[in-house]
Amino acid sequence: MVEERITDGNRIAQLLASELDGREDRGLERVAVTNADRDVEPTADGARAYDVVVTDGDDETRFARVFVHDDRARLEFEADQEVAAEAGESVDLRVRPKAVEPPRTLVFVESGAAVKRASDVVQQVTSQL
Repeated sequence: MVEERITDGNRIAQLLASELDGREDRGLERVAVTNADRDVEPTADGARAYDVVVTDGDDETRFARVFVHDDRARLEFEADQEVAAEAGESVDLRVRPKAVEPPRTLVFVESGAAVKRASDVVQQVTSQL
């Protein structure tokens, strides 16, 4: 049997959105995917696909965005960057800071198999919000 590795940025972002919307454990029940661009086309620099928010009653606070590249998706954390960096590294995802104001942490999701680990990073960040 041949196993295919999913490395299409759009498909990885879709899998991540499904995982974030579908999980109801460890704080992820408060996470929602919003402002999705259903016609997003991957770019070399990454095109914004959707926002990730934490809900509290009727209030929503964006803490991350997801961008798509040709061969991967990227989570860009706007809140609790250090937590995101440590959590990403602990589950063997590629992580790097983004030197902008305010600073951000980038966590790269390079295959469909990495989606569960990326959702664990989101869970760690939401536990701090």
